[in-house]
Amino acid sequence: MEREKIIAIVNDFLVNEFEVDGDEIRHDGNLKTTLGLDSLDYIDMVVVIESNFGVKLGEADFKKMITFDDFYTTIQNKITEKNA
Repeated sequence: MEREKIIAIVNDFLVNEFEVDGDEIRHDGNLKTTLGLDSLDYIDMVVVIESNFGVKLGEADFKKMITFDDFYTTIQNKITEKNA
């Protein structure tokens, strides 16, 4: 899947679920700070990512994701691994 499509799907979910302005989502922006994430939000994100992309993100994945770009890259890498 193309990175641009991943970004579009993820950002659409984030804007709708977290009621954040799309302009606040920057590739180098801090994921947790921008969205005000708590533990339940991470569960929602896991479910949405799995349903949209067919891949699972675990706790270790989220610990490595600081920026939105990290988030997109992790999803893209998981999709690539799944399709290998």
